[in-house]
Parts: sequence; structure tokens; C-alpha cells
Amino acid sequence: MRDLFLEGMSKAACSVYVVTTDGIAGRRGVTVSAVSSVSADTPNPTLLTCVHHLSPTAAAIRQNRSFCVNLLGDDQTTVSDSFAGRTDAKDEEKFDCATWTKGETGAPMLQGALASFDCTVQHEITCGSHHIFVGEVRHIGLNEGDKALVYANRGYNNAQPLDAR
Repeated sequence: MRDLFLEGMSKAACSVYVVTTDGIAGRRGVTVSAVSSVSADTPNPTLLTCVHHLSPTAAAIRQNRSFCVNLLGDDQTTVSDSFAGRTDAKDEEKFDCATWTKGETGAPMLQGALASFDCTVQHEITCGSHHIFVGEVRHIGLNEGDKALVYANRGYNNAQPLDAR
């Protein structure tokens, strides 16, 4: 069942994000595709992200109580690879692949990301192998560009309008 599940999920096209955190537990980050809006109709919008429970980033978010979801553009595959563990960079060295600013919560915001959502942890749920962090958005950074980096069929793609093909 697991193999069939993974094969089926590999066919889903998902935006690529780097989730970052900084604080008492240190600066950490990880590449994820599991991000979703939760509500725009609250005083501060909310979103969620799922991070593997063995990831040092999950442990750091739990302690730091904040995180930033950085939506990558299709020209940022090297950033994705670094935070996905596809390079030799470890822990804080991963941040050397790009330029970062400090968000209102202290979490690193990627300069040039299509969008960055700086959040405080509102809820945390453990489900199977992942921590689900629900974040209350404190600040949003938007940049030029409209071509998100997409991961589908086990490779990078970009989103293009159907009439552009």
C-alpha cells in the first residue's frame, strides 16, 4: 500500500517551499511541498505546513514557535536542493545558497521568493510521521515573478497556462 500511495502522490503537481525558523533552537530550514491555506477570514490569516518528525527543522519550529513559508520561483531549484539535503551543506550552511532577511518573528525570509509568509505557531498536530504546524501569518512578503517552482513526477517543473504550451 505504501508504494502505491507514494506512486500516486508522485503524480500530484505541488508548489515547492522552503520552511525556515530561527530562535532559541537555532536557524533551520527544510524543503516541503505540503503547504495549504487554512483561513483568510480571521484577523490574521492562517496556513499549515507538514514537516517530517525526524527533521531538525520540526524540532526547531516546536521550540522557536515560529516559521516562515517561502514559495520558490522556477529559478530557485538550487535553494530547493540545498534544503532538501541534495547538497553537502549541513544545518546553517544551507542558508549560504541565497540571501535572507529576518522576518517579524525572527524566521528567515528568502529574498526573491515569490511569496514569504512569516508565522507564529498557533496549533501543532502530530499525525503519522509528520508534525502539522498551523501558523498565524504575521507578515507577508511579495516579490515580482509569477512562475512558481513545481514538483511533479519526481522532478522540477513550472506552472504555465495551458494556452502557453
